[in-house]
Order: sequence, then C-alpha cells, then structure tokens
Amino acid sequence: MDSIKPTKMDKVVLGVIFTLLVLLVVAIIGPLIYMVVASFMEPTALLNKGLSFDLSDYSLEGYRMILSDDKIIGGFLNALLYSSVFTVITVSVCVFAGYPLALDDFVGRKVIMTLFIITMFFGGGLIPTYLVVKSLGMLDTIWALVIPGAVSVWNIILARTFFRGLPKEMNEAAKIDGASDFTIFFSIIIPLSKPIVFVLALYAFVGHWNDFFQSLIYLENQDKYPLQLVLRRILILNKVDPNIVSSIKEQAELARLSELMKYAAIVVSSLPLLVMYPFFQKYFEKGVMVGSLK
Repeated sequence: MDSIKPTKMDKVVLGVIFTLLVLLVVAIIGPLIYMVVASFMEPTALLNKGLSFDLSDYSLEGYRMILSDDKIIGGFLNALLYSSVFTVITVSVCVFAGYPLALDDFVGRKVIMTLFIITMFFGGGLIPTYLVVKSLGMLDTIWALVIPGAVSVWNIILARTFFRGLPKEMNEAAKIDGASDFTIFFSIIIPLSKPIVFVLALYAFVGHWNDFFQSLIYLENQDKYPLQLVLRRILILNKVDPNIVSSIKEQAELARLSELMKYAAIVVSSLPLLVMYPFFQKYFEKGVMVGSLK
C-alpha cells in the first residue's frame, strides 16, 4: 500500500510547527540552563562577561555558602515538611470528596457541587481568613500553612471527573460479591486511581513549594520560615541603599555575596521538583488527560 506523500503545503506547515516547538523548548530550557551556569560563576564575571566558558570565572563558593547557611538548610527542611504534609492532606480531601460526588446514587451531590463551585468565585478575603486562623490558634504553626488551602475545588472536580470515568459495572459486581463501600473504595478504586492521585500530589506539592505568601502572613518565628521566604530575604538583601554612603563597601560586598548565593539557592530550591517530575511523568499525562476530558 503506497503511503500518502506530503504536499508542499504540508511540509511548510510542519516546518512552521517544528520551528515554533524548537523556540518554545529554547524559551523553557534557556532560563534553566542560564540559572544553572550562573550559579557556578563569580557575580562580577557574570555581570561583565555574561555566560562564559572560561574556567577561571567559575566557583563553588555559592554552593559552599548555602550548605553552610543554617537558615537555608532549615528553610529547605521546613519547606519539605510543609509541602509533604499539605500534599497528604489535600490529596486525601480531594479523593474522599471526589469519589462520592462521582456516584449517581449519592444524595445531594448536585447541591454540594454547587456550594463547592460558589467558593471558586467568592471567598472571605485575606483579613477574615487571617482572623479565623488567629482565632483557631494556628498562627505561627504548620497548621496555618497546610489547613486553609487544603480544599481545592478545582482538584476535587478533577478527581470526580476521573472517578466518573471508571466502569460502574465494577462497583456492581463487587457489591454482588458482598463488598462494602469502604472495601470497594480502598481495595478497588484507590489502586486504579494512581494517575489522578499522582497528578493531584504533584499539583499540591509544587504549588505549596513555590508559595511564600502564606508563610509571610502567618509565620513570625524565622526558624520556621520555608525556603522561599529565605530566598526572598536573599533577594531583598541584594538591593543596595544608595543613601548609606558610609557603608557602601559593606553594601557592595553584601550585594556580591547575595548575588553569589542567589542562583545557587534557586537551583537547590528547584532540585526536589526536577527530581520528582520524571517519576511522576508517566502518571501525569494520563491523569491530566483522563481527569480533564472524560
């Protein structure tokens, strides 16, 4: 059977698509490569020469400073703890809420979904939320970071859509065999739901890992700061106040050290996400497609 030969127009379209994809990849990979290379360069060399292949411009001092900085190490461990706890809570909430809402015989599911959706458009706002957190005694604790945002309506809808795509006959057959709802959920549904569970976990972990605003509002003790707040401190210290003429040399040295640590700290903070994604990738594509389209 002869294959269909592409026309000139097909080749032009494929060429344009290929070019756009290459540009898109460069736009994504370029900043990442720049950040990694810059993390090994001296700030003065980076400022004067840009990215260079001269080995004399490279140094591991930034990484040495980071690994010897207790606040960065502490911030990294805090961020890991907060993001892990938040991920466990929000995935559990989304799965436990999404499954019953996917069942046709669940009484009141339309009303509950309507209430959920309303919260997507109307919220209490920053100050009322802060007052609620304060009245519950959660200020300056991990719970102020992992509880208020644990219920994500968007992720519940994603989970519900995934569960609705599972065969209903499976539940009916299990019930005929005498299985209870809990047995069906934990022994049949959850093992089949790895794609959507991993997708929700990735969304939750990445979102919480990159967030610093909640910590800025609710945390007072600097020992409890996550890595993103520590990075923010480094970036702010990088700004030199020109009015302080007498300490201009100290400010310049402070700016150099901050610049030296900045890129290395960003690389270190991105490592967990870069390491996680390849393991989640096979579930990510399937979970997103099934959860969003069915």
